Amino acid sequence: MPYVVTEWLGEHTELPEGLTAEQLAADLVRVGLEEEAIHGTDVTGPVVVGRVVAMSPEPQKNGKTINWCQVDVGEHNAVEGAGTDDERRVPRGIVCGAHNFVVGDEVVVALPGAVLPGPFPIASRKTYGHVSDGMICSARELGLGQDHEGIIVLEKHGFSAELGHDLTPGSDAIALLGLGQKVLEINVTPDRGYCFSYRGVAREFSHSTGARFTDPGLPGALDAPLPSPTPDGFPVEVSDDAPVYGQVGCDRFVTRIVRGIDPAAVSPQWMQRRLTLSGMRPISLPVDVSNYVMLDLGQPTHCYDLATVEAPIVVRRARPGEHLVTLDDVDRALDPEDLLITASPGLADGDEGTHVLGLAGVMGGASTEVTASTTDVLVEAAHFDPVTIARAARRHKLASEASKRFERGVDPQLAPVAAQRVVDLLVRYGGGTADPAVSDLDRTTAPAPILFPVAEAERLTGVAYAPERVGELLALIGCGVENAGEPGVLRVVPPTWRPDLGAPADLVEEVARLDGYDNIDSVLPSAPGGTGLTSAQRGRRAVARALADAGFTEVLTYPFVADAQLDALLVGADDPRRGAVRLLNPLSDEQNAMRTSLLVTLLQAVRRNVGRGLTDVAVVEQGLVTRPGDGPLVAPSLPGGTRPTPEQLAALADALPHQPRHVAGVLAGEHVPTGWWGGGRRADWADAVEAVRLVAGTLRVPVVVAAGPDERPWHPGRCARVTLADGTLVGHAGELHPQVVENLDLPARTVAFELDLDVLLAAAPAEPVEATPVSAFPAAKEDVALVVDDTVPAADVHAAVAQGAGELLEDLRLFDVFTGPQVGEGRKSLAFSLRLRAADRTLTAEDIAGVREGVVAAAAEAVGATLRA
Repeated sequence: MPYVVTEWLGEHTELPEGLTAEQLAADLVRVGLEEEAIHGTDVTGPVVVGRVVAMSPEPQKNGKTINWCQVDVGEHNAVEGAGTDDERRVPRGIVCGAHNFVVGDEVVVALPGAVLPGPFPIASRKTYGHVSDGMICSARELGLGQDHEGIIVLEKHGFSAELGHDLTPGSDAIALLGLGQKVLEINVTPDRGYCFSYRGVAREFSHSTGARFTDPGLPGALDAPLPSPTPDGFPVEVSDDAPVYGQVGCDRFVTRIVRGIDPAAVSPQWMQRRLTLSGMRPISLPVDVSNYVMLDLGQPTHCYDLATVEAPIVVRRARPGEHLVTLDDVDRALDPEDLLITASPGLADGDEGTHVLGLAGVMGGASTEVTASTTDVLVEAAHFDPVTIARAARRHKLASEASKRFERGVDPQLAPVAAQRVVDLLVRYGGGTADPAVSDLDRTTAPAPILFPVAEAERLTGVAYAPERVGELLALIGCGVENAGEPGVLRVVPPTWRPDLGAPADLVEEVARLDGYDNIDSVLPSAPGGTGLTSAQRGRRAVARALADAGFTEVLTYPFVADAQLDALLVGADDPRRGAVRLLNPLSDEQNAMRTSLLVTLLQAVRRNVGRGLTDVAVVEQGLVTRPGDGPLVAPSLPGGTRPTPEQLAALADALPHQPRHVAGVLAGEHVPTGWWGGGRRADWADAVEAVRLVAGTLRVPVVVAAGPDERPWHPGRCARVTLADGTLVGHAGELHPQVVENLDLPARTVAFELDLDVLLAAAPAEPVEATPVSAFPAAKEDVALVVDDTVPAADVHAAVAQGAGELLEDLRLFDVFTGPQVGEGRKSLAFSLRLRAADRTLTAEDIAGVREGVVAAAAEAVGATLRA
């Protein structure tokens, strides 16, 4: 995130006297720039530069090794023999536990009397058998960062006498490190890339406070008029006839040349201090100047050693097999979508002479790097396609300061101004001479105007802005505003530094932001009239409530699965559930397919819960499964920037795989808990079947439950197949296969069910539920025990009894199943409890006897049942 140094910001906008970092953060947050952190704290001296002149490692009993150091701190050295003829100054003895420095290194020393962040006062104290007369400091101890593993070695942190730093022992380290200032780090949203510069932040500070703002990105802000392009400018070609992302990779490229730079010239102290406070390490004058202009204006520039560059420069896409060693000394294999800066187009066949200078907008190449012997510099300032740069930076995992700005959008009119700023600074501080040759390849286009209905601002925010106020605020951010020729409509041309402004809603956001979000009242919008929930939505919610009332806990699992999960469920290789949709860019390489069954992911959730000690589990999930079908899925390529036609949307929908909604549940362990009232009961297949009946009953859909086929992951003899009355498959319920239970480390005899909820919802009656009148007459109870072959399903006998009982039947339950010699070999007795009631009278003995006879007759005819004696 960008850093804001108050002193630097004050060059572009008026700042109030005594402005603190905290107040600056409050001013910027009003216009949408949030505070990320405030770096740097007050440090009081003496904190000085020290040179290590001796050090002795001393192992300790606790296993730690400390260094007993002698540190030269100049005029702050200790005094020996005070008041005698032999009085002299000697290095201070300091105990240090770090080991990342050696004798001769310049370090930062806090002397007794200094106060470091915390606050942490420094004093002479006895430790490890020595009197430590100060402290050698790490970055964290000084409030400069979180690194506390090693102390600051100034040379390794970019400070050296060659760069103009005063590293004399005893010199002030507070001024050297800029410890007297606080630096504000701000969070910039991706659509406001112009705020990755002091130019942009100063503009926003002006919007927030009304302070005067001077735009440093205008040609008039330069010391001299901006030179015009000349015919002898360094030649540049852009060869990108087939842009990858719909935009030409480069539409502006400015080059300037500075000759005769003193290789020994160093960046001025003020520039080095500002770069350091902004989180960048000073390197050399050309590099520092380029970085400084980028931070100041927001336009990345690049300096090449002119001696290593052949004309012309060619901007093009990479070719297969090309490589580039970037400035970080990494050899990178280039992708055909990468945009390159190259020199000399080479021969017609093979381009043997091509020289890749850098990865456009991301990082330069090592072969043209400015070195300590460079005297002539070629300055580049260009404008690149944001998408091209963003993709390249992510492809190579190379998020440079330049790419962060280009991918968010850089002002295309900044390039010549930034190049001139770099030239001016190199001439001023490097003793160079600006070459009069100027090249400016400019193919940029003006921002498209937006027709903006003024009333749109009130419609979207609820605030009645005056038309004059709207125009004033839009002009404030740099827009060109004029009447569009029709009442209440403005023609607004966004400024070149705001590529995020492309629609009326974007302009409304700017009006609301600058007028103040506090002026927008918090009003709960009224809900528009509608038809309410659909019947499918009501059905799904009713099922969820019914299962929750029955003791199930609803969960939500991710729909991504691995082949190993299907293996654990014993799903065969030719099973249709193996034909899953594969993801090209999965979150996990192992789970790269979409689930074809809810149980695949639901059982993994049960496994995790059981593994954490929850042995009694009853969970349920409603969710989509993906069934690709037989044909290939080819999605059409839709145009960008316009709404697709109905035909294109229909073609896109046709390319989607079938995604039915399922409901699945798993029960493991005790379904009825054990307690003081007695023993509990483990969940079994009947509980899974009962859950199926609950779901179907909630939706008022009659289902047929019959013995299921041998299908995994179900137990071959304890699985039920659930269908509609017409035979349409709804799902399965029952006990899981023992091998599946073992594979997933589940409790023995875990049961489950899975139903196609869409099938049930489609079969649900559309008419509303009609309440059944409550009879005021008493009920009569009758029990009937029927003997049938043990191969006859109990459901068939139940249906026959219900049919035979007729309209007087109010409730029917199976309460006993008996087998034994009393009923005969291969036979079983099913005992049913009937509750009978009439709506208009009290039932007589004759009525009850008639029902009993009807039940026996119907059962005999349907399933061959006989009345048990």
